[in-house]
Amino acid sequence: MGARWLCGRAMVLTLLLAWFGAPVAAQQPPEPQGSFVTVNGHQLWYRIVGKGQPLLVIPGGPGTSHTYLYPGLERLADAFQVIFFDAYGRGKSARAKTPSEYSFDRDIEEIEGLRKALNLGKIAVYGQSYGGVVAQAYALRYPQALNKLILANTLHGAEMWQKGNDNWNREIQNQFPEIWSELQLLRAKGMLTKDPEYLKALDRVPWTLLYFFSPAHSEVPFELNFEVYNRIAGPDADVMLGGDLASVDFRRKLRDIQIPTLVLAGRFDRMALPRYSVQYRTLMPQAEFVMFEQSGHFPFIEEPERHDSVVRAFLGK
Repeated sequence: MGARWLCGRAMVLTLLLAWFGAPVAAQQPPEPQGSFVTVNGHQLWYRIVGKGQPLLVIPGGPGTSHTYLYPGLERLADAFQVIFFDAYGRGKSARAKTPSEYSFDRDIEEIEGLRKALNLGKIAVYGQSYGGVVAQAYALRYPQALNKLILANTLHGAEMWQKGNDNWNREIQNQFPEIWSELQLLRAKGMLTKDPEYLKALDRVPWTLLYFFSPAHSEVPFELNFEVYNRIAGPDADVMLGGDLASVDFRRKLRDIQIPTLVLAGRFDRMALPRYSVQYRTLMPQAEFVMFEQSGHFPFIEEPERHDSVVRAFLGK
């Protein structure tokens, strides 16, 4: 959500900071090497750790690699088989010759292709931010392939995504009016949120304003392919959502998901706004809903003990 969302804002600031030299958490351990597998004609990177019930982790974006999910979600590998992967065009996986190859539909089909290629059988899925959007679509299209569904800080459609965008821009306007004025001058020149000069101006906005309850948790390594982001979310996605995601709306379909589902939300998530996240309680009355009171967009980082306890209990049922 929004400015290079993990949700959609594949996290502009996040990514901007990653691209322009944001520090990586000092205690971040080096990640072990993974492997490659051919899915739908292209090489995808993946790594499996642990034993037990397969838990496939879908990163946000669109366009973000798995890196920000490690090592946080690897904590679950003591009881589950955790599968990290980079989707087409992301991280260590193959790149398309033209951005037109990237699509929301392809991301959905990639989950099924990866499941089959790795002979996983029925799986549990943990979709974070935009990854949760993919996970909802996958659950509706391939319910027979799932046994558990976790939707973490995600969105139920384009309207919720756009509300996050609107909030993001309102925060900039209110807290950083001088930067907001610069952005408006750039837009008057015809620039969109994809343009480097626009992104450079955004780099001066602390992205902790949007994604975290506490700035102490802000040093997270994000990797984003802007070609994927701009193709799937649109060239002006941080102001007006476009691309494939502009027509996404799961609200009338979520009751049809009979797979046991856990929905996670953060009280201080300023992108996947709690005002709309709580609607999952009505849209999916069959699901378990948990609000993390001291988290923004990443409860697995800000409230790791509670997060892991909730997820373990759910997967263990």
